[in-house]
Amino acid sequence: MQIELTHDIIDTKAITDTLKAGEDGAVTVFDGIVRNNTRGRQTLYLDYSAYDTMALEQMQDLAAEAVEKFGVRDVAIVHRLGKLEVGETSILIAVASAHRGVTFEACRWLIDTLKKQVPIWKKEVFVDGAVWPDGEPFPPEIVAPATGEL
Repeated sequence: MQIELTHDIIDTKAITDTLKAGEDGAVTVFDGIVRNNTRGRQTLYLDYSAYDTMALEQMQDLAAEAVEKFGVRDVAIVHRLGKLEVGETSILIAVASAHRGVTFEACRWLIDTLKKQVPIWKKEVFVDGAVWPDGEPFPPEIVAPATGEL
């Protein structure tokens, strides 16, 4: 298993190439990238921080649980910290197994569970301010109208 927090650019191809083995029939990848807007607000960049020791321990536990729960062979979870620009990868989760179905299920479970449980925080910096989202909707007074334009 590859479990890592990094300030470096995440090399998706290198990680997935390392994860693959002869007995695998599938590697499913979740490549979480910084988008240019959130709820109609133009994003300038994201800034991630973490309680490193605890985050790594919990990420390791989640990977081990995914292997046990879904019967997959191997898991990689790499989360980037620091300032990330639009288009950059913030998190990569890759799951390898003999069969594709369990890789999709494990990958989805890993990202959903990680976002709820692991002490990694995201500051979203917009053209008109910044927030530390916790999964709750933005207050109505700071949500831009949904016009499709930034």
